[in-house]
Order: sequence, then C-alpha cells, then structure tokens
Amino acid sequence: MATSLEKYEAVIGLEVHAQLLTRSKLFCGCSTAFGAEPNGNVCPVCMGMPGVLPVLNRQAVELVVRAGIAAHSEIAPHSIFDRKSYFYPDLPKGYQISQYETPVCRGGYIELPPKDGQEPRRIRLVRIHLEEDAGKNIHQPDGSLVDFNRSGVPLAEIVSEPDIRSAEEAGAYLRALHAILRYADISDARMEEGSMRCDVNVSVRPRGSEKLGVKTEIKNLNSFRFVEKAIDFEVRRQIEILESGGRILQETHLWDPVREQTRPMRSKEYANDYRYFPEPDLPPLRIAPDLIEAVKAAMPELPAERRARYIRDYALSPYEADVLVAEREVADYFEMTLPGLKNRKAAANWVMTEVLRVIRESGRPLAEAAPAAAQVGALLAMVEAGKISLNAAKTAFAAMCKSGKDAETTVAELGLAQVSDEAAIAEACDKVLAAHPKELGEYRGGRDKLFGFFVGQVMKAMGGKANPKVINELLKKKLAT
Repeated sequence: MATSLEKYEAVIGLEVHAQLLTRSKLFCGCSTAFGAEPNGNVCPVCMGMPGVLPVLNRQAVELVVRAGIAAHSEIAPHSIFDRKSYFYPDLPKGYQISQYETPVCRGGYIELPPKDGQEPRRIRLVRIHLEEDAGKNIHQPDGSLVDFNRSGVPLAEIVSEPDIRSAEEAGAYLRALHAILRYADISDARMEEGSMRCDVNVSVRPRGSEKLGVKTEIKNLNSFRFVEKAIDFEVRRQIEILESGGRILQETHLWDPVREQTRPMRSKEYANDYRYFPEPDLPPLRIAPDLIEAVKAAMPELPAERRARYIRDYALSPYEADVLVAEREVADYFEMTLPGLKNRKAAANWVMTEVLRVIRESGRPLAEAAPAAAQVGALLAMVEAGKISLNAAKTAFAAMCKSGKDAETTVAELGLAQVSDEAAIAEACDKVLAAHPKELGEYRGGRDKLFGFFVGQVMKAMGGKANPKVINELLKKKLAT
C-alpha cells in the first residue's frame, strides 16, 4: 500500500461551520445558549411557522465581517441571502437561509505556522458566508425526535479552496482557524458542543496530474483527531478502489469513530440540487465602509501576530511560541505572569510545563486548575531574587493549586525560603570540609568531580534551604586555598 500511496496525491477542501458568538439567533430573538431543555429556545420564526418574517441580527453581521478581516478576505459592500432547499426533518421551513453566489466575504487565506524553517503555508479561502443552522435529529430505538434549539443559530461557513494535501495539514489548518475564531471573539469554537463543525471534501489523483478526482464529502466532524483519521481512511479507501480498477462515486459519508472508518450516507448533492434562489423575505445586505473600519479598529492581536512578537521580543523558540499561542487563555495567562520578571523564557517554560500539566491532569479549565497568573509571576520573581530554589517553587506551586493561597503566604507557611546568609553557609562549608578529609585530599589531588559531592553535603547540612549559587561561590574559594 505504501507504494500506491506514493503514486497518488490527496486533494482536500474543508467547510467549517462556526457558531457566531451572539446571544440570540440569526433571524429572531431566541437564545443561542447551549444545553437548554429540548425545544426550549424556539419561536414561530425559527420553527418556520406560516406568515412569519426573519429580521437579521446585526451582531452576526459584524462578527462575520470580523472573521473576514481576520482571514484577509474582501468584504463585499453588497451581498444577498439565498434559500437553499432540501427536505430533512431537522429543517422546519424546508429550506435554509444561506448565501451562495454573493457572500459577505470573498477570498482570503489562513496561514499555517511555518515548519522546520520553511516559509508559512497559506490555505486559500473561497468565501465566508452567513447562514442559519438546522435542528438536531435524535434517533432512539423507539423512534426519532427532533430538537429545534439549534434551528436558526447564526453560523459563519468558512470554505477553503482544495489546497490541503494531507490529514496533518488539515489538522494544522483547523487548529489555526480555531485559534483565530477564539482570539477575535468570533466564536467560542467549542467542538464538543457543536459550535465548530467540519465537513471534509476528499479526492485523490495521480501525482503530477492537474485534473481533480471525484470527491467524497465527510459530514459533521467535531474534533481535530476525527478529521485527521477520517481523511487518512478516506484517502486509502479511494486509492484501493482505483488500484483495483474501480470507480469513485460522489457520495456523502459519515465518520464512524468506533470502527474508525467512513460509511456512505447518501449520494452527494450538486449545487443545483439545492435550487438556490434569492431569499424574498430579506433585502440585500449592505455593509457600510464605516462599519468595516470600526471592526478593523477593534480587532485584537491575532495568533500569528502574537507568535511573531513572542519570538522577536521574548526570544522564544518557534515551538515555544506555538505552544503558548495555541489557546488564547494560555497566552493571556503567560503574559500576566511577566510584570516584574527579567527571565521571560523561564516564565514561558513554567507555563508550558507546570501550568499545562496541572490543566491536563486535573481535567479542569485553566482558571480553576492553576493559581492566578500574578501569583505564579510572584513565585518566579522569588526564584529570580534567590529567595527560593526552583524545586521549592514547584513545591509551593503544587500547594497553591490546592489551597488557593498566594505565593508569599505559601512559601512562608511551608518554610521554603532559601538561606542566602553567607556567614551561615560558610560555616556549613567549613564543617563539611572538616568532616571529609579523605574526599578533600582527593579533590585537591585532581578529582574535580567531588565538587558536586561537597555541594550536596552542604545542602544536606542546611536542610536543602541554602542558596546553591552562594554554596558554589564559597566552596570554590575555600577549595582553592
């Protein structure tokens, strides 16, 4: 199979549906809150009752404009809504209000972080458009139910060009897009709650060919790992079919996470199957230049900009910057530890190791799992000042995670303060050297490695609280005489 894989190239495009961060739905005042009682957040408008009319949510428009600006898209001053007709139980009107030929945002790109010193790779976008979500079918042994709470929830659909060539690259694209959506407060992008979902279009073609193969669409993937696994499986499936002389059918598939394979859902629709036509109940959408400029002015620092700043201003490695920037709350936490610190790289390493470990092991959000960032900064300031050792800081940090107490109180209560008194350390050094005449003679005879032995003995004599830097300085002076 490895040889067959080398003969073909995957061609992948992604359609991401991101729920916009509004409190009400796209065309009515119903709540978008997750977790409500089934069919609790509905009204005649989002239920598609006869005679009702949609009223556009202005905030949703501003958020999709923000998405377009973040993705370097062209913002259309004039766009229209379309009816996309299909008949499923979860679509109460029998059509979905969406956009097709005249979206709010055209073109643009998502930039992937550079790898191994290479130039950043750009995945081009076709468009970003507004549309309403459908409801949710719930299938049970005794019948099927429909929850319409999601019906009418505002979505930004972000459609990429078929520029992606591997499952790994698809994952990198989704992670980059996920970070942008969260940094710019466009969407909370919680995949586990369905507020970011992905449809994947996959085809294969012989390497060197410019002709696109027949594509399979894999619907409603809600994790980066599932997207990567589904693409890997689908690429291999299509290659096996072609290698055996078969023909790829244009189908829509679902991902089965238990069997870890895709399975056919239905034949894939074409655009004309949806019978798009302009939505008669909504006027054309006109976006004034003033609105675009106001959204631009309010844009926060985005992940790529923050990553570049960390490398430039804090001397972090690309890897360190990538880890910290991946989640906005982690990057914000890191920056809140910095006031008063000289060694920003040490702070970055602390957040990447100690803080992220606590989050991972506890399974709780950052705000609950770790102490306040300012207190971590205070703890690291004590290490910089020589008041506590790095190991003592780790002990204090673990205690702070449980108690919620500040750094100074925790260090005092645990008796972790480091002894830097030169007279006391010098006295301990003299006692250790006097107690080990044999080792002292061997050291002065050329066994330099015994220096570490003496450092350890002094540290032991002082209960592990002596400042290692002072011990080293004093021992070097005493051993040289």
